[in-house]
Amino acid sequence: MTKFPEDIAGIAAAIRAAYVTAPIAPIRTRLAFHEVDTAYDIQEANTSYWLAVGRRIVGCKIGLTSPAVQKQLGVDRPDFGILFADMQVPEDERIQLVRVLQPRIEAEVAFEIASDIDATDPTPDDIIRATAFVMPALEIVGSRIKNWDISIVDTIADNASSALFVIGKEKRRLEGLDLSEITMRMTRRGEVVSQGKGSACLDNPLNAVAWLAGELGRRGRPLRAGDVVLSGALGPMVAVNSGDEFEASISALGTVSAHFA
Repeated sequence: MTKFPEDIAGIAAAIRAAYVTAPIAPIRTRLAFHEVDTAYDIQEANTSYWLAVGRRIVGCKIGLTSPAVQKQLGVDRPDFGILFADMQVPEDERIQLVRVLQPRIEAEVAFEIASDIDATDPTPDDIIRATAFVMPALEIVGSRIKNWDISIVDTIADNASSALFVIGKEKRRLEGLDLSEITMRMTRRGEVVSQGKGSACLDNPLNAVAWLAGELGRRGRPLRAGDVVLSGALGPMVAVNSGDEFEASISALGTVSAHFA
């Protein structure tokens, strides 16, 4: 835990309350020290709370891997959040917007982990060996912080601004696949709204997952067989409105769609 006398429990409770009320002021205004470790302590406090009330962890998401998204949000490093089973939405289910505060959407590569990753400083080769499949995915991000007025500590404390995710039905093995060269094209009702490439995600999504595995290992929650990892945006986030229909096509991986009521 952090050595600073921050109100971790109080801030964590305020973030949880925002899920069912309304976005709150940036939590950084309540921190004497804007420490990344403090923000992860707040995130972990809520993870422990949600596990205690019956939610189930299915993996992790990596955020802020794309320079375009970093620029949009004014941050300069990646972060991670926890994925729970109730955050996954089937492709054929219409998503109720009331489930997400200030929703935005981004396309990315999802990894299905086949074996535990315990290395303290894992490499992309370690990730290749530990991965069963990769899939196209859409992450619907949301912020409990009013007007998306976030710094790195705000988004980390808020579970990396996570909300929901959709994974495509097609699965690919990594053999012979260069993830840095894949291209992404996302449309809203047929109109292109976001484009990008695998190299936009820390030069290669494998680098992002290696970074995550190391961070999780150092923080005592290593990646395990069966986990799903959302590796980070391949292009700019797009705001979501009622009735929107999105489809992302990722070369060599396939397509994935999300439909909003």
